[in-house]
Amino acid sequence: MAEVEFGGMTFKGGKMMVMLTALSTLGGAAWGGFQFYDDYMDMKEVVQNIDTGEIEARNNIIEQKLDDAISYTRDIKSGLRDDIISIEKQADRVEDKVRESEEKVRLMIDNANDRFETKRDALKSDTDRDMNELEKRLTEKLQRALDNPLAD
Repeated sequence: MAEVEFGGMTFKGGKMMVMLTALSTLGGAAWGGFQFYDDYMDMKEVVQNIDTGEIEARNNIIEQKLDDAISYTRDIKSGLRDDIISIEKQADRVEDKVRESEEKVRLMIDNANDRFETKRDALKSDTDRDMNELEKRLTEKLQRALDNPLAD
């Protein structure tokens, strides 16, 4: 059977396997701790090399751009509001003019209808009068012809 002596102690058989397992576990833990420490040191170096002034300057630039964008957006909003108010006023004026025009057209139509009716009535009266005169003359002429058939 194999025998291992370590630190004044002798290990045989199964104890030797436990010892090798324990040593390999300790070695793995030591290697993992070293890797962790190495990553920590790398990160420490990265963190120490971070230029906070540059980050702050970049943040200030971004904040200024945001402030400018907000101001520009407010200007656009104000301009649009003014444009909408102007368009509403123009629409109101056009609406008023359309109403005035409709009223004028209605008055013109009413006046034209009144004039038409007046002229129609006058023409009817003139026609009736002319027809009555013609009938009267024809009646008189007919009467004369009947009274004296040889006269005409």
